[in-house]
Amino acid sequence: MGTIIVKNVVKRKPGFLYYVDGKGNVCEAKMSRGGKKKKTAKKKK
Repeated sequence: MGTIIVKNVVKRKPGFLYYVDGKGNVCEAKMSRGGKKKKTAKKKK
């Protein structure tokens, strides 16, 4: 597990994954699910 050095440095956007690469840069990658909320299923009578 990593250690948190500084909080709230990067403005995060929903649907993106943030990580630190081998050179120490913060990288942004789009998540496959896109951070969208699940739709609720309609109940059948």
